[in-house]
Amino acid sequence: TACFTACCWRKTCCCNCCMCDAVCSQYLVAIPAVIEAGAEAKFCATLRQPSGTLVMTVTLMSREKNTTLFTHTSNEAFQTCVQFEAPLVQKEVQHFQVEVRGDTFYSKQVRKVMIRASDTFTFIQTDKPIYLPGQKVNFRVVAMDNKMRPANQLDPHSNRIGQWLNETSNSRILQLSYSLDAEAPEGPYQIIVSMGERKISHNFKVEKYVLPKFDVTVNISEEVSIGQEDVEAKVCAKYTYGQPVPGRVTVNVCRPINLYRVIFFRYCSFQADKTGCATFSFNMSIFTKMDQKVLQDVLDIRAKVEEEGTEKRVTISYVLGKVSFINVPKVWERGSNVEGKVSLTCFCDAPVYLFTGRMWQTRSLQNLTTDSNGVASFSFSTDNFDQDIQLHASLTPTVGNPGYRTAYYDRGFHTLSMSQPSSPDIKTISSLEVQKKDKAASCDAEEDVSVNYTIVGESPGSVDVIYLVLSRGAVTIQGQTQVEVQDRSVNEGQVSFKVRVSPEMAPEFQVVAYAILPSEDVIAHSADFSTDKCFSNKVSVEFSPSSAVPGEETNMQVTALPRSLCGVSAIDKSVLIKEPGKTLDADKIFDLLPLKKSSGIPYEVHDATECLNVRPKRYVLPHPSQEQNDKVGLKMATNLLFRLPSCLKFKGKVYHQGPDGSIRLSSPGLGSAGHLPPLIETARSFFPETWIWDLVEVGDDGKRGVSLTVPDTITTWETEAFCLSSQGFGLAPRKEMKVFQPFFLELTMPYSIIRGEHFELRATVFNYLTSCIMVTVTPGPSSDYTLTPLSGDLYTSCLCANERKTLRWTMIPTALGAVNVTVSAEAVASHVSCDNEVVSVPDRGRIDVVTKSLIVKVRSPLTEEAEIHLPENVIEGSARTSVSVLGDILARALKNLDGLLQMPYGCGEQNMALLAPNIYILHYLKGTQQLTAAIMEKATNFLTSGYQRQLNYKSADGAYTTFGTGPGNTWLTAFVVRSFAKAQSFIFIDPRKIEESKTWLQHKQQENGCFEKSGKLFHNGMKGGVSDEVTLSAYVTAAFLEMNTSQHDPVMNKSLACLKESLSDLSNTYTTALLAYVFTLAGDVETRAHLLQHLDTVAVREGFLYWSQTAAETSASLSVEISSYVLLAKLSASPTAEDLGYASGIIRWLTGQQNYYGGFSSTQDTVVALQALALYSTLVFSAEGWSTVTVQAPSSQLTFDVNQGNKLLYQEEALQDVSGKYRLEVKGTACASVQISATYNIPTPADVTTLSVRVHLEQVCTQVSIITLFKHRYSGKEETTNMVILDIKMLSGFSPDPESLKSVSNWTDSTNECISCDNCEDNNKMMSSPHSSNVASCLEIIQELPVDNLKPAVVKIYDYYQPGPSLTKLYSNTAGTKL
Repeated sequence: TACFTACCWRKTCCCNCCMCDAVCSQYLVAIPAVIEAGAEAKFCATLRQPSGTLVMTVTLMSREKNTTLFTHTSNEAFQTCVQFEAPLVQKEVQHFQVEVRGDTFYSKQVRKVMIRASDTFTFIQTDKPIYLPGQKVNFRVVAMDNKMRPANQLDPHSNRIGQWLNETSNSRILQLSYSLDAEAPEGPYQIIVSMGERKISHNFKVEKYVLPKFDVTVNISEEVSIGQEDVEAKVCAKYTYGQPVPGRVTVNVCRPINLYRVIFFRYCSFQADKTGCATFSFNMSIFTKMDQKVLQDVLDIRAKVEEEGTEKRVTISYVLGKVSFINVPKVWERGSNVEGKVSLTCFCDAPVYLFTGRMWQTRSLQNLTTDSNGVASFSFSTDNFDQDIQLHASLTPTVGNPGYRTAYYDRGFHTLSMSQPSSPDIKTISSLEVQKKDKAASCDAEEDVSVNYTIVGESPGSVDVIYLVLSRGAVTIQGQTQVEVQDRSVNEGQVSFKVRVSPEMAPEFQVVAYAILPSEDVIAHSADFSTDKCFSNKVSVEFSPSSAVPGEETNMQVTALPRSLCGVSAIDKSVLIKEPGKTLDADKIFDLLPLKKSSGIPYEVHDATECLNVRPKRYVLPHPSQEQNDKVGLKMATNLLFRLPSCLKFKGKVYHQGPDGSIRLSSPGLGSAGHLPPLIETARSFFPETWIWDLVEVGDDGKRGVSLTVPDTITTWETEAFCLSSQGFGLAPRKEMKVFQPFFLELTMPYSIIRGEHFELRATVFNYLTSCIMVTVTPGPSSDYTLTPLSGDLYTSCLCANERKTLRWTMIPTALGAVNVTVSAEAVASHVSCDNEVVSVPDRGRIDVVTKSLIVKVRSPLTEEAEIHLPENVIEGSARTSVSVLGDILARALKNLDGLLQMPYGCGEQNMALLAPNIYILHYLKGTQQLTAAIMEKATNFLTSGYQRQLNYKSADGAYTTFGTGPGNTWLTAFVVRSFAKAQSFIFIDPRKIEESKTWLQHKQQENGCFEKSGKLFHNGMKGGVSDEVTLSAYVTAAFLEMNTSQHDPVMNKSLACLKESLSDLSNTYTTALLAYVFTLAGDVETRAHLLQHLDTVAVREGFLYWSQTAAETSASLSVEISSYVLLAKLSASPTAEDLGYASGIIRWLTGQQNYYGGFSSTQDTVVALQALALYSTLVFSAEGWSTVTVQAPSSQLTFDVNQGNKLLYQEEALQDVSGKYRLEVKGTACASVQISATYNIPTPADVTTLSVRVHLEQVCTQVSIITLFKHRYSGKEETTNMVILDIKMLSGFSPDPESLKSVSNWTDSTNECISCDNCEDNNKMMSSPHSSNVASCLEIIQELPVDNLKPAVVKIYDYYQPGPSLTKLYSNTAGTKL
């Protein structure tokens, strides 16, 4: 029973108990050292020469349980691979046990294996690698397992600018976006995805850039020798649409100097040929004249074609030549001649020297001469050799190591092993060699794998060559082939087998081949094979047609596995030229795999080995077969000599292997533990940089078509598409879609410019037609910039086939924001010949119109100067000057909701000043998420109060009257009902009241569609050159449209038809602006454009943009209304960047007209202006940014900070200097509204010419009452005035008699025009009807408190809608006084 153990260990312990003639059974089981938890794993078992019937049992043992993986009974040799499901654990070392048992045989081997959960891998994809400030960053997040199946941001200053929490990718691909701020800082940004403890990041850049129009490439070897004479290179330039660039090429070749970064260079310039390429060469001796110690070993090549360029770095090699051995045997036999060849690769002409011996003990063998192909043959006798022969081939007569950074020749080296019979006492020289391949293996195809074998000193017989194919750490294929060993000392040859390469084996697989020799030696070898980067999900993207002209319809078809979800994108090739190497490609996906190939065994699963008793002359150094398996992370459980023992016992002493491989004596019982570290007319205006960014789900047939419109850019679009299904991931080959037309125009201009600067605008016309054309290039008219031609008479000139021509202008922008620049190129008919050729006109694309956007900014910091002059007659000590700063153009009005106008509130129109502004401000705050509970409470209180008060002016029929009595007022009713409809979002408004008013207005519609005027229209601005009827009807129509009444409603149909009849006369600017707003609300694009174009021609441009009724008109109030209506018309129909830039000029003027309280002059200009300001503020609102405002006065300085936390805060400080020059400076990125206000008193001014007032006082007998008679008169050119305000301030101690006040309020003159009074306490404000004759008002005032030294009081008369011209009078308590 003891004998069978000795037989199976014939090579390790020999028969120390008895002799055994039986053939020893041999087995070998291979399993990966690391196994993915929960996955299907595989091990392969081999049994040879069974001594009877044997049972092989394979068991996986853990702390909790033992699992039998395989049991097989056989009396014949076999080889098989077994698949099993690995335990589902996080990370655990378990034991893999192989037990082979028979009647006379027993053996057991145990190996440690690691069961480890495979991490999912995640990638982040952005639509582009680089963005402009203000652009949207689109990105996707995808998580997959090791088999590529679905697995269930910071700015440059490290500020978190966006966050998404607990996002779930229910559709397998998580797609999100983030809009960058228009003032986003330039620099690198990160998207960070956290999954448990793991974080994945993706970088992109924000930069202000202009995309390149063509790509420049340098073709040169990656490495050049320092001994080369001439180095050749080629520079090529091609437009993104594929055509060559026939420009001039400038090349700099530089060799940097280490210490001072000085550049030692060669400069040259060439003209590119018709293919857009230029070839050049340079001599390496130029770069070797200086001391090599200070020079870097690289060459930097910079090539530039016109404005675009590229760089390439080439490594300098110090190798002057190389010698290698070819056709030389691996084994030599005693008495034979060794024959072989050497091959020379050299930048020189030199002999080859052949040496033998170790590196430090070589001796010359032969001197060789190469033929014209650089090959030399050699032959020598082995009579004087008795061991392995080491051959050296050199281009120098001595063998030695080269000095540092010294030019040298690379030597060849080859070892010939001496042939001798196989013996346990010597290392076997038999070997296998798996042949590597330079070319990557094709997916879904069979690959031939060859194994060279050299079997030396073995007895004749069959040898099985067993091979395993591993991919991503797992065994995927197993097989064997046979070699017949002949009766000779050396058997050499080759065996081959086929491996079918599947996508699961990508990007590389490993082949391990091993053989058990008759001497029971095991020989092995492994090699790595790369594959094409293929995926199990075959994805493709095709366009039909495959190329297109700008604006053409195309169909994109995505093909993938059925029910795949695909992320598809297409970006302008120019972006990839600007930022190369940032696309999603197969290399990046495979680099994310947790395990691409096994490359060692983790230290946790290194198996302990027993000490081996040996006899003299025993060979015990590391076995090459073990090394090969360790390289690929493979464990072998076998009874053959395969592993290095932990130590050796010889004659009672213990020996351990030293770090250099030598055997060293150790103290008895001392062990060593080596630990490996753990594994670580074409009108073209749509020029997007990202064309496609979409998720597409393919159908059951694996296809999906998508209809698209090609953008206007003349370029090549590069697609990127990946798909994910339950069966795996797929990445489509990049597909190009060329957009091209043979005749087109390109504009060259910077991304942005500061107002006040100017630049050279370039328009290049390309003609890829086959004939000459006559081209006229014309810039489009614009008020946003001025152009000065720089190209003489070339703006109409010949352009022949494959030619281009560049026209130039000096451009000076005048507007801020996004300014659209339009230039057109037209092929015109001409009798003039070009190059003796009659010019032609293309059938299609005869005119190419290009519109591109230019960002015009203010200088940073923004500075402005203001000067305040006080009048000479200012009352001493009365002047006060202050500066106020806010972060929002509506914040001033928000602070003063109850005091926007310092005007009377005694009629239905004035009362609306308490209500309407609140509505627009609240809508703005709500839409921008700035509405707080405190603001809401304050504003709704004013709304409720205004609503309730306004009902006092409502008639029973639903109309509203000016003073609460008389006929309903059409204009006022429209004003009220439109405001009530908007206020419903914030307070309760009785819907019946709104419906009653709408019904009343509808009944006022006449047969022609216009609305009848009812009630007195006090606002002369609404009367005009067309008629009161048209202006009034436009106002009422706007009210209905603002209440979301359809333009197809019968009432609206008729009213819009009536208004269109008036469009032949646009002499009244007020009416034209109001009509532009009406037709904008109605969606009538054509009419709107016509009206806005006319308004643009009559605009006043004085650094700002505004409108007035006539050229001589000086009323700021009327100009505010007109300009506000134009602003509303511009912004109420999906405004473009150009519209917003246009609007900014109006905004700058409007905000300059605001009074101290945030309002304007009167009710109507305040309401309309705040409505327009609120709309603009909503559209341009940004929740980012900050600014610092510095106000420099003559003798003091104040600083204010504006940020997102205080942008609505009203900040005000008094200035020490009440007059003089003030310098304002604003730094930052947030909006800041700055106002310097001066208040002072002056003596009563002189009379004005149009309004006059006389005051007559009569004292009654009580001595405490005075009868005051006010007579006022209008003497202007108009037939009537607007509403006139008589503002009476009471004498100190006096107040109006209630009965007298009541009689004045109820007084009507012969025209039924009322006078009303409100807030008649200390200061009475009387409202007079418009009239051109004398109007008298009598009021009794009563003295309530005696006041000594009583001063006169003031009475002031002014126009309510145009309060500028006014008259002020003084009156006193002297009876009979006339003033």
